[in-house]
This record gives sequence, structure tokens and C-alpha cells, in this order.
Amino acid sequence: MQPDSKLSSPLLQVHRFGNVTRMTLNRPEKRNALSEELISVIDQTLQKIQVDHETHVVILAAAGPVFSSGHDLKEMVGRSEKEYEQIFSNCSAMMQLLTRIPQPVIAQVQGMATAAGCQLVAACDLAVSSQAATFATPGVAIGLFCSTYSSGTNFPSAINFLMRAASLVWF
Repeated sequence: MQPDSKLSSPLLQVHRFGNVTRMTLNRPEKRNALSEELISVIDQTLQKIQVDHETHVVILAAAGPVFSSGHDLKEMVGRSEKEYEQIFSNCSAMMQLLTRIPQPVIAQVQGMATAAGCQLVAACDLAVSSQAATFATPGVAIGLFCSTYSSGTNFPSAINFLMRAASLVWF
């Protein structure tokens, strides 16, 4: 795969192989936690990919042993309610964009995906996981649950994925 210098950043490496674009979360030292900056970079990259007619399929992967540990909680300490709302709004917009781009998005999960990281997987059209992959929503134990909108786990999204996949094969 060739790196795409127009789309890659230190936080998100983007490579192309023919009509496949692979986005790799690149914060392994932080367990690929979704920082504000990473959420923004993913969103900006998806905006460019959705109008890229050369990309037919997107793979979302992660560097290191953890797919994503969810929101970067260290970054969220001491924030105001308005700041929390903005962070979650930006994350929600990114997840919604992930479900709406015309290309099918496949999560390639090689390790643990927790909280918003698990939700990131669920926002994809399809997930392929290694035997080492684990999924968790730990906030449930204390009455919290990721509420960022994601239609990636419902039946209409599955139908949408199949229709998009079929269009790549037959048209």
C-alpha cells in the first residue's frame, strides 16, 4: 500500500491500494484513545474520502495491540459542561459521517475496543476481528453508556451496506 500524503497525519495514517483506502488510528502509546484532535482528523479524512471516486472501500484499522480505548479521558478532566457537549457533538458528527459516506467501511479489529472505541466499530458497515479482539462497554456497570448516534448497528445500515457492496461488484 502506498501512503497518501494528502490524507495522512501523525494520528491517522492513510494508505491506498488500488480502490481500497486504509485508515489506521496511530496513537498506540495512548491505546488509540479518541482525542479531540483524532476525532477531527478522522472527520476531515472521511469528508475527503466520501467525494473520492477512486476509493471504493474503506478499512478502519489501528496500530498497536488496542483498537481503541474510547475517549481520551485524560484530555477531558476539568472541562466545563459546554466543552463536554462540544466534544461529544464532534464525536457524534464523525460517527454519523462514518455511517453516511457512500463507500462501505470495514473495521479491522485486532485488539480491545472499549466504550467509544467499541462504538467506532459499531458505526462501520462491517467488522472483521482477530481472535485477540475483545469488545466492552465498561460504563454500563455505573449506569453510563455511549450515546453517540450510530446507525451502523441497525438493520437499515446492513441493507445499505449490501446495496453499496453489490454496486461495486455489479456496476
